[in-house]
Amino acid sequence: MTKPLNDNTAEPSKPRRRSKTRIAHEEKILNSAEFIFASYGYTGATVEKIAKHTGISKQNLLYYFSSKDKLYRAVLENILNIWLDKLNLLNQEGDSPAEKLKHYIRDKLKISQTHPNGSKVFANEIINGAPHIGDYLSNNLNKKLQADVDLVKQWIADGKIDVIDPYHLFFMIWASTQTYADFSTQIQLVLNKDKLTEQDFDKAGDFLCQVILKGIGLKI
Repeated sequence: MTKPLNDNTAEPSKPRRRSKTRIAHEEKILNSAEFIFASYGYTGATVEKIAKHTGISKQNLLYYFSSKDKLYRAVLENILNIWLDKLNLLNQEGDSPAEKLKHYIRDKLKISQTHPNGSKVFANEIINGAPHIGDYLSNNLNKKLQADVDLVKQWIADGKIDVIDPYHLFFMIWASTQTYADFSTQIQLVLNKDKLTEQDFDKAGDFLCQVILKGIGLKI
């Protein structure tokens, strides 16, 4: 007997898997969108500019992302997912606080080096009060940060580091590493360089590790 169309016992349809071609096209669009949003801000960026930079038509772009707002949010979520995936202090290599923090700082700095435009878009969003991703931050960042804060509190309780405010430790690490993306132009002008090199980021990592680790009572 044929099942009626409204039979609730039928298995739910599985979500369609995105093809490799679609994923590649979306990544290309997101990379262009990062650059345009970083260069012009949300207001100055347009779907036309992003499509032109990607090398596709506006209609083709809207097939993948139906509006500028959805594309902007996708750019923000993409950079945040990269940060959240890499920046988990609990999962960093090493057993000691010094080893874990060194890897954490250098990984954060590496993201500033490889995703400077995404970092700039995120910074502009935060400066403007996080109107598009406030909910995303509350639901995703806070939970992961709390686990790292609890780890630092345990280090303090065990006498492994000085008594400090864990939240402000992370604020300092985020700000000092992101400045090499968000204010890269300023740094390049001061250093008289067209672009920051791998050596520049290595020097920055050495300096930040020394200052931050010594500042909380750790030896390098």
